[in-house]
Amino acid sequence: MLVVGFASGAFQANCYLVAPAEGDACVIVDPGQDAEEPIAEALRKHRLSPVAVLLTHGHFDHVFAVAPVCDGNDIPAWIHPEDRDLLTDPLKGISAQGAAFFGGRIEMREPAEVRELADGTVLDLAGLSIMVDHTPGHTRGSVVFSSANDEGGRVLFAGDTLFAGSIGRTDLPGGDMPTMLDTLRTKVLTLDDDTVVLPGHGPTTTIGRERVSNPFLLELASPGRPLPGRRGL
Repeated sequence: MLVVGFASGAFQANCYLVAPAEGDACVIVDPGQDAEEPIAEALRKHRLSPVAVLLTHGHFDHVFAVAPVCDGNDIPAWIHPEDRDLLTDPLKGISAQGAAFFGGRIEMREPAEVRELADGTVLDLAGLSIMVDHTPGHTRGSVVFSSANDEGGRVLFAGDTLFAGSIGRTDLPGGDMPTMLDTLRTKVLTLDDDTVVLPGHGPTTTIGRERVSNPFLLELASPGRPLPGRRGL
């Protein structure tokens, strides 16, 4: 499996291009702010042909470039229906302070073709079998994507559900901490330790590393531990 990743935009959100190998078809995960040119450069460098965009959730730092990337390559975007409205009204997903920072206006539109994700389904795209898991908590429509890697394990594109040492914030519209903790308990802690986690912000980690060091996952085993701050838009 080939994974090309980079961070872009004001919030340094991670975007990934995923393919079986160089010269193959690929999917693009979370094309955010200022992602168009790095995506185009990666497509040229690795001789990749995009077939779809996959969105882990609807916050604009992860989806800002979805319309030009999709329409420019004549490919669909996949998003959970609970977050689809954020593609045309991104201010619904951020705080009043965040909206004020952007002058109360962020212009976005849907791509020409949008397809809706469903929990537990497997997408066969670009020669990859990609599992979709609905992981609400950061937003109502947050999902994670996972696929087998060349070593026999799995790679998890975690969006803002799980980071190295932290989790996505739950204090924005659509966020909910009890829901997030349930997601972590039922959708994250059940994964194998060797699962490689590619988060929506920050460095790569593994489920095994987070299981023994992430304070939010440790909280599930030891209720009452104080929780630090969370990350994400």
